Amino acid sequence: MTGGNRGLGLAFARGLAARGDRVIATARRPHEARALEALPVRVEALDVADDGSIEALARALSGEPVDVLINNAAIGEAGPGVALLTPEDLERSFRVNAIGPLAVTQALLANLRAGRRRLVVNLSSDLASISANDSGGWSAYRASKAALNQLTRTFAAEMAGEGFTFIVISPGWVRTDMGGSDGPLSSDESVAAMLPVLDRLGPQDTGRFYDQRGKRVPW
Repeated sequence: MTGGNRGLGLAFARGLAARGDRVIATARRPHEARALEALPVRVEALDVADDGSIEALARALSGEPVDVLINNAAIGEAGPGVALLTPEDLERSFRVNAIGPLAVTQALLANLRAGRRRLVVNLSSDLASISANDSGGWSAYRASKAALNQLTRTFAAEMAGEGFTFIVISPGWVRTDMGGSDGPLSSDESVAAMLPVLDRLGPQDTGRFYDQRGKRVPW
C-alpha cells in the first residue's frame, strides 16, 4: 500500500493489521511515520513521484507475493479556476496521482502474479467522474484522477486473461488534510466501509468504479 503514513493510508494499515492481514505499507520518510511504525506492519520507503524510489521498492520486495496492491498516495487541492491552472500544477498532479500508480503497478506486476488475488485497487474520487462534473473546481486533481481511472480500465482490459482485477474506488468525502475538516466520514469509517467491498471483488468486477460502499460510480 502506498501513502501509508497518514489519513486513509494509515487507516488502511490500521484496519488491515487489526484483522491479521500481512501489510506492507510505504511512506516517503519512514523515520517520520511514527504512527505507522507503531503498527504491526512492514514499512518501506517510497516516493511515487521518483522512479528511483519505485525501483528500490521493487528490489526490496523481489520474490514477495503481493495479493492486493492499494495505490493510495495522492495530492490534491481546490486550486485556482481552470482558466488560471498552470502547466506545472497539472504536471505535478499527474505525476503523483496517475503516473505514480501506473509505475508502481508496473514495478510490482511480478509480485502480483505470484499472489493469490491479483487485485489492484486504485483510490480515486467522485471528483474524477466526468459525467458528474457540473461544479468545476479541483481541476488538476479531477484531471489526474480521471486519467488514473482510464489507466485502470486499460489495465483491466489488457490483463483480464491473466485473472487480474483492477478497480478504482472513491473513499467518499473524508476528513483528511486533503479533504478538510467538513467531510462526513473519518478515515477509519471510510476504510471500514471499503474493506468488505474489496474483500468480495474478483475478476468479474475488473474495470469498475465503485464508491466506498460498493455502489457503481458513473464515469
